[in-house]
Amino acid sequence: MNAAARQTLPLFPLQTVVFPGGRLPLRVFEQRYIEMVKQAIAGNTPFGICAIREGQEVGTPAVPCEVGTLVHITDWDMPESGILHIDTQARERFVVRSTRTEPSGLIVGTVDAVSAEPAVAIPDDLALAVQILRHIVGEFGADRFPAPLAFDDAAWVGFRLSEVLPLKLSVKQNLLEMNDSVTRLRILVEFLKQQAN
Repeated sequence: MNAAARQTLPLFPLQTVVFPGGRLPLRVFEQRYIEMVKQAIAGNTPFGICAIREGQEVGTPAVPCEVGTLVHITDWDMPESGILHIDTQARERFVVRSTRTEPSGLIVGTVDAVSAEPAVAIPDDLALAVQILRHIVGEFGADRFPAPLAFDDAAWVGFRLSEVLPLKLSVKQNLLEMNDSVTRLRILVEFLKQQAN
């Protein structure tokens, strides 16, 4: 990690894990997050989404997991006063080095960017992952899976499967933290085989 990759980010701890390249719609109603979103829209700046390690989404600030994902807002709407609907697109992962909590309850983290995983071909013995994902994408369509689709890239296939499969939050977090796209895919294929039995 170089110092240039370090930045300060508002963090949004949630009971979910978002993976690079993914899309996550959010309904925002707590004042601290409404302000955070307004600033992100005004400045076209990202914020970080982290799974919750301890605590709840609402109320007292939760303790975020150390590895999260940078997201950018791609669309927003305020259908009623005090509630913001936003669409976010996930970019690269980051590691939280330190946090501080503002008077509003917003957590701000000092984070280091994690390098994107290089595109890696999918080994033949993991072709099941691609078959299943093609089926899921066909069912849900492009709205759920923004282009470009990269069915030949182990990192992309692994991230998309990690999003949609019914895995525990802790398992999804472990998959996010891994830096080996083929190992991630192996774990997912094992899970798929277990579900089939």
